[in-house]
Amino acid sequence: MTASSSKRALQTRIVQHDDAIPPGYLSFVPPVERASTVVFPDLATMRELDWREDGQWRYGLHATPTSLALAQRLATIEGGAHALLQPSGLAAIANVYFGCVTSGDDVLIPDNVYGPNADFGRWLDNDFGVTVRFYDPLVGAGIADLIAPNTRLIWLEAPGSVTMEVPDVRAITAVARQRGIVTAIDNTYSAGLAFRPFEHGVDISVQALTKYQSGGSDVLMGATITADAVLHAKLKLARMRSGTGVSSDDCSLVLRSLPSMQARFDVHSRSALALAHWLKARPEIATVLHPQLPDCPGHAEFVRDFTGAGGLFSVIFDARYSAAQVDRFVESLELFAIGWSWGGAHSLAMPYDVASMRAAWPHRGTLVRFYIGLEDEADLRADIERAMQAALG
Repeated sequence: MTASSSKRALQTRIVQHDDAIPPGYLSFVPPVERASTVVFPDLATMRELDWREDGQWRYGLHATPTSLALAQRLATIEGGAHALLQPSGLAAIANVYFGCVTSGDDVLIPDNVYGPNADFGRWLDNDFGVTVRFYDPLVGAGIADLIAPNTRLIWLEAPGSVTMEVPDVRAITAVARQRGIVTAIDNTYSAGLAFRPFEHGVDISVQALTKYQSGGSDVLMGATITADAVLHAKLKLARMRSGTGVSSDDCSLVLRSLPSMQARFDVHSRSALALAHWLKARPEIATVLHPQLPDCPGHAEFVRDFTGAGGLFSVIFDARYSAAQVDRFVESLELFAIGWSWGGAHSLAMPYDVASMRAAWPHRGTLVRFYIGLEDEADLRADIERAMQAALG
């Protein structure tokens, strides 16, 4: 305490305390830096700040040391150079639109894309003068025939998070690069661990950190990752103008989970593939949609481009079972909760009426998407079998 501060009122000394924290403290965990206001040593420093430079601390909404530590680690995992955090996966998707397109532009979206992404595109098309068109995710190099003079953004999702088709990312991005069109991929399925988007020509990778990165089903967060500084600056400006940010406390939860993400992902992957093989032999199931199985659409591209699959796959029940019977099956499960999302320790199951969403859907039976958590695989198998007997006879 300085001589002058000792003369100030107690309330002032509580608010502006002369902390005397000894230096030299080290730990494995980045500290949680919470801030709305960032203070500057002098006006010259404040006036020289460039918002485009990461680490130029301006305001807590834009970044703190805690959020920047998470962003840097995410970029490393993905093989990119820059990452921006958002309060959800959908917020990250929205930021790509706001940073890359404007009224009069055209966007191409695969028709198996994450539902809220499709809904967001339709909203832009209906209300903001952005043309949005949907394409077959297996179109490959045929995307060239769909590109219009005003096409500015092509979305990909690998694989589709419900119907599991795997696109030929290389073919689509090669065409886009020739035409000067930005490509963005929802890479949440692989968490950046099993698919390296920038090695396949993608410009922007979107992650829902709510999933495997969090691993606890208790954090909402998203990210956009890029390898290009100019594109990163565009996305950063869009984020700044939209006023979206993340909590340092939430960042700390994701940072805590990242070191175990690969180990967890591998366990999910092994259990899911074992159950997919087992379900493929069940008479109740007409089709198993798992990218590692040879008859899944896009399997050849999956084998070529991916190193793992995680815990997500879908099945099509035989058409002799009604949607109501399949609903009863889902509700009869004891170890599978009914819920959206994935990436946590708990298994999930959710039925989908895909035929109402996609005109070209070839399957007649009801689709159920399984997320395989960290429970014992034999217990999950027994639960599925018991629920089938209870609901389907």
